Amino acid sequence: MDRAITFIRHGKTAGNLSNCYIGVTDEPLIIEGEDEIRKRNYPEADIVFSSPLLRCIETAGLIYPNQKPVVIDELRETNFGRFEGKNYKDLSNDIDYQRWIDSGGDLPFPDGESKAEATRRTIEGFEKVLELSKSYYNVSVIAHGGTIMGILSHIFGGDYYSYHVENCEGYTIDLSHDGVFTGFYPRSFLR
Repeated sequence: MDRAITFIRHGKTAGNLSNCYIGVTDEPLIIEGEDEIRKRNYPEADIVFSSPLLRCIETAGLIYPNQKPVVIDELRETNFGRFEGKNYKDLSNDIDYQRWIDSGGDLPFPDGESKAEATRRTIEGFEKVLELSKSYYNVSVIAHGGTIMGILSHIFGGDYYSYHVENCEGYTIDLSHDGVFTGFYPRSFLR
């Protein structure tokens, strides 16, 4: 029997509402984020994995209240360095921010990670997910937008940003019995 691995981006935080770069900041969900999760139907899971950050742990608890998530440290969000907690308006006159924009997001964040570094780390985390979930058919991974984009662009190719996902939404990928990724599709978890 083939396995399904569903990636779900965490619910909304205060930083998400203000369009800030929130990577390593350990923000909780806001009430609006919790309510949005409760209004949706998510797939059943035999095992749940999560980033160590509070917003993901809380999301996992709301979606899968009877399961304790397996925390994988490498699934955490990108470290945005000096841009952490700021939005594009805050950074509009920052020369380093303009350089980062001009690079298509490829330069490292000042005092933080590059997209390539974060992707390598998240792939290590995903390899742990694959190893620990070998005997399960329905797997859910509660993570961050950057984590999901890094993993899916690595597996399926294409542009990193083409795998962008909104809060509370996600993708499901199919994994054949012999370990081959057979496809992916966006998931809307609305009722």
